[in-house]
Amino acid sequence: MARRTAEQTRRLILDAALRLLLERGASAGVQHIRLQEVLRSVGLTTGAAYRIWTDQDDFHRDLAVEMMGLRFAAPTASATAAIADAVDGGSLDDVVREAARDHVTYTDQFHLNPGSRDAHAFLTALALRTAAGAWPELRQASAARHEESIQAFTTFYATLMVRFGRRMRSPFTVRDLAEAMAALGEGFAVRAAEGLDHPVVDVADDDESYPGHWTLFGVTARGLVDVFTVPDDATGPDAGFAGPVAETSDSDDRDRGPRS
Repeated sequence: MARRTAEQTRRLILDAALRLLLERGASAGVQHIRLQEVLRSVGLTTGAAYRIWTDQDDFHRDLAVEMMGLRFAAPTASATAAIADAVDGGSLDDVVREAARDHVTYTDQFHLNPGSRDAHAFLTALALRTAAGAWPELRQASAARHEESIQAFTTFYATLMVRFGRRMRSPFTVRDLAEAMAALGEGFAVRAAEGLDHPVVDVADDDESYPGHWTLFGVTARGLVDVFTVPDDATGPDAGFAGPVAETSDSDDRDRGPRS
């Protein structure tokens, strides 16, 4: 059997560590993923590891950066699938409601379905992002992940605005809308990670709001749409729309739904 290169050994150890991190989450950052346990899981000795990392802190730094870049789908993948029917024949309210419900269901999988690697990857990366200040490498990886998601959702929202005849309200940009939606989605994701139930509300037809059954995230997101955008008289509901935006290539958390 051919001897592994240092990079192959590094990859083997980090992949095993990522599996443990996805199983256990980001409690205490990544420090609870012990190098000795990872090595046992892949049948390697400490000597193999310490030819790559100087100490366990060095390993943890590398693991955190790897986790930040881990995605299993493009950032807008789940939202695109969730709104497909609503885009074809529904209203703007329907699209926002379905996208928000998808995000809430997705983040709930962290507790309801321990085997959901997507939800675990997103929430683990989110937890690491909140503690990125100590490691410059992690801050850089966090910024790259966020930028990838924002770019994907900027395109996603711009396409939907054409479909439903909206334009940005001055002085805002579509990126501003994407940033606001990401912050909102991440805030509700933190609540989901804490095990808090997501509030829902039924709005009657005669109420001064958006009628229907909404998640609190959904009705708040719908309010953001009205704050950031206005009807565009130059476009109709079907002008220039060719279906949901194509998926983009990955670094994640998306990160499905309004997530980064």
